[in-house]
Amino acid sequence: MQPPVLAIVVPCYNEEDVLSGTLTRLLDVLSDLETRNVISAKSFIYAVNDGSKDKTFDIITDFHDKYPNKVKGLSFARNFGNQKAILAGLLEIRKFEFDCCITIDADLQQDENKIEEFIARFNEGNQLVYGVKNDRNDDSIIKKLCAISFYKLMNILGAKTYPNHSEYRLVGRALTDVLSEYKESNIFLRAIFQEMGNKPALVYYDVKKRAAGVSKFSLLDLLSLAIQGITSFSTVPLRLVTITGFIMAFSAFIVGLSVIIEKTFFPSHFLPGWATTVSVISFVGGMQIFCLGIIGEYMGQIYTEVKSRPRYITEKELV
Repeated sequence: MQPPVLAIVVPCYNEEDVLSGTLTRLLDVLSDLETRNVISAKSFIYAVNDGSKDKTFDIITDFHDKYPNKVKGLSFARNFGNQKAILAGLLEIRKFEFDCCITIDADLQQDENKIEEFIARFNEGNQLVYGVKNDRNDDSIIKKLCAISFYKLMNILGAKTYPNHSEYRLVGRALTDVLSEYKESNIFLRAIFQEMGNKPALVYYDVKKRAAGVSKFSLLDLLSLAIQGITSFSTVPLRLVTITGFIMAFSAFIVGLSVIIEKTFFPSHFLPGWATTVSVISFVGGMQIFCLGIIGEYMGQIYTEVKSRPRYITEKELV
């Protein structure tokens, strides 16, 4: 069997502190795997610059000039976000020859030494291979709790994701063709690959410490990703709005009935309760605003989709 042609997609946003080391390390990995005939000598790296404000694309350009057959690249006109950068990489490499693709973060906290294991799972016939973190021991308590809550919430609300799997995955060429059929603007790749129905093989890895710089993915970004994923893949929150409305209406009926009974049968005990009234009104008003907010999120998603604007705009490509 011929060794597969591997493409490595690296999304980059303001990564000038680590990118030179990352590309050098990935080139070394490719060279080693090619020497041992694990992958084809046609394998390459495809770096996507997500509208960085530093010298990220200059570094990509320098490596492309030095290794034109090994390092290719793409630069967005502005920052479109991590999901769009990964999506662009997966779609744009389809113009080149490759058999499988691995997406990996530019900081190399995801263990690049596991790439050979990904290839082994692919050679066994798996079109989808997930990189799964062994543990989160290096995360702060807050980050760990947020991550656990993220995965549980996503699965409860219908946006199926695999626990402790982020964007470190192998995707076969056939699945990138399927991915091109997904036309939505608000993309959530983890749930999309789960939806494709291919049972993934798993590769477990230890998270490494970042070599330099700081993570560009904050807790706020995690929250934004969760909202995007839920509203893209689940109507459960809308059903919860309906259920909440029913419960609120039923509760209001019970309160009204109790007031009538108390005033009819115990008139001497009945005192106008302004505190209760204010509390009920505040609670009901708060729930209404909350439910309107959920509905608004879905309307926002629809608004974005119906405009059918480009998901990303390419400023320059290095091929």
